[in-house]
Amino acid sequence: MIFSKQGFPKQHSDALLNQSSKLLSESMTFSFPLSTTEYAVKVWHDENGDGKVTKNWTGIYPKEGLGFSNGQKVTLTGPPKYNKSKLSFNDHKDGVNIAIVYP
Repeated sequence: MIFSKQGFPKQHSDALLNQSSKLLSESMTFSFPLSTTEYAVKVWHDENGDGKVTKNWTGIYPKEGLGFSNGQKVTLTGPPKYNKSKLSFNDHKDGVNIAIVYP
């Protein structure tokens, strides 16, 4: 998912662009036509297919794999902030690698 500041990272309906795949492999590539020069990325493995990030017993941490731009992670204070996750298109014209972190 590609986000502007609005909605990042929780409001999936506010994402500028969204792509999904039913196939899962160790390395996957997605291409997004961007109309903005600044954005943040969220990658999520919706393991149970319910369309939302499932939380573990704490209600804070995700039970499913998540990845964010700039290596940001969910912490005790909550999800990453846009300002720490944002990227500039000019600095990443050749792509961005995002690792999915599983709890």
